[in-house]
Amino acid sequence: MKNVLHSYFGLDELNTTIKRELLAGFTTFISMAYILFVNPTVLGASGMDEGAVFTATALASALGCILMGVLAKYPIATAPALGINAFFSYSVCIGMGVPWQTALAGVFVASLIFIAITIFKLREMIIDAIPSDLKYAISGGIGLFIAFLGLSEGGIIVSDDSTLVALGSLSVGTTWLTIFGLVITAVLMVRRVPGGIFIGMAATTILGLVTGLIHAPSSIVSAAPSMSSTFLVALKHVGDINTLQMWVVVLTFLLVTFFDTAGTLVGLANQAGFMKDNKMPRVGKALASDSTAMLAGSLLGTSPVGAYVESSAGIAVGGRSGLTAVTTGIFFLFGLFFSPLLSVVTSQVTAPALIIVGVLMAQSLKEIKWHEMEIAIPSFLILLGMPLTYSISDGIALGFIFYPITMIAAKRGKEVSPIMYVLFFVFIGFMWILNV
Repeated sequence: MKNVLHSYFGLDELNTTIKRELLAGFTTFISMAYILFVNPTVLGASGMDEGAVFTATALASALGCILMGVLAKYPIATAPALGINAFFSYSVCIGMGVPWQTALAGVFVASLIFIAITIFKLREMIIDAIPSDLKYAISGGIGLFIAFLGLSEGGIIVSDDSTLVALGSLSVGTTWLTIFGLVITAVLMVRRVPGGIFIGMAATTILGLVTGLIHAPSSIVSAAPSMSSTFLVALKHVGDINTLQMWVVVLTFLLVTFFDTAGTLVGLANQAGFMKDNKMPRVGKALASDSTAMLAGSLLGTSPVGAYVESSAGIAVGGRSGLTAVTTGIFFLFGLFFSPLLSVVTSQVTAPALIIVGVLMAQSLKEIKWHEMEIAIPSFLILLGMPLTYSISDGIALGFIFYPITMIAAKRGKEVSPIMYVLFFVFIGFMWILNV
C-alpha cells in the first residue's frame, strides 16, 4: 500500500512523505473545519434546515477534496465558499425574496454551465492568459486577505465606526488566546520546527481548554443529521429559473465562484511552487474537480463549492501531493460523526495559522515588477482590494479592470492578451450587477 501511494501521488518526485502528507491534510482540515458550523448558520438564515446543511457541507467538501487529490493530485481542499453563501442567503433569499429552493436550483444551473466551460477548456484558457505579475499579486493578495481574516476572527483587529478598523480590546481573554497562539507559532516557524503551524494550533487549543476560554465538548460522537429536506430539491425547482432576475443570480453564482476558485488555485499553486512557465499543470483536472463538487453540493443542499485558501496551511507544513487533499476529504467524512469534538477548534485556534500563512503567501510579491507602473498599479489594486473589500473576486476585478488601461497608457496594449480585454468588460459588468 505504501509503495502504491508513493507511486500514484509521486511523493518521491515531490520530495515529501506519507507522514508529512497526512499531517498536512489534517492541518488543512483543522484550518477549515469551521465551515461545518459557519455554513449551516449562514444558509439557515434563508430558511434551510441547519442540520441538513451541516451534512451536505461535509459530504460536498469531502467529495471535492477527494476528487482534487485523486484526479488533479494537488494538495488543495474544497468546500462551500464563504461570501457566496452570504450572497445566497442575505442577497438572493432575504433581499430578493427568492425561496431557498429556487436559489439552490440557481446554484445547480450555474454548476452545469461551469462544467460545460470546463470541458471546452475555457476556464483553463483564462487562467493561462493571466499575466505572471497579476498571478503573483493574486497570491500575495490572498495572503493579506487570510491574514486579515485571522486578525479579525482572533479579535486582534475589530470594526470601528470612526476608523473602520481598530486594535481589539486587550481585556478580552480570547484575544490573548489568539496572541498566545500567534507567538508560539511564530517562534516555531522561525526555528523551522516541522509542523510548527499544527503544533501551534494544538497548544492554543490545550491552553483554551485549561483556562476555560474554550468549552470542552459535551460529547464526542453524534449521528449525522438527515438531509431529507434538501436532497435533490434543486432538481425540482429548475423550472423556476425563468426570469431575468434569476438569470442574473445564476450569472453571479457563476462569476464569483469562477474567479474566487481561479484566484485561489493560482495563489496556492504559486505558494507550493507548481507554476511552470506561468501555467498551472493539470489545471483542467483541478477545475473539473471543483465544478463537479459544486454540482454535487447543489444536489445535496449547499451553496457553491470552491477551492479554499486555508489549503495554504497544509501546504505550509509540507503538503505537496493529492494525498493531502484526500486526507482532508476523509477527515470531513469523519467530521460527520464527531461534530461535537470539532467545536473546540474555535476561531482563536485557527487565527494564528491564517496570519502566519498570510506571511508565507506574501513572499510572492517580491516577483512583481514594481518599478513598472503599468504593472504595479493593477497589482497593487488586487493586493489591497482583496482584504479591503473582503472578497477575492472583487480584488481580482479591480486589478483586471485597470490592467488593460495602464498597459495601453504605457503603449504596451499589444502585449495584453485578447482574453484579458474580454475580462475587462466582463468585470465592469460584474461590478455593475453586484453594486448598482
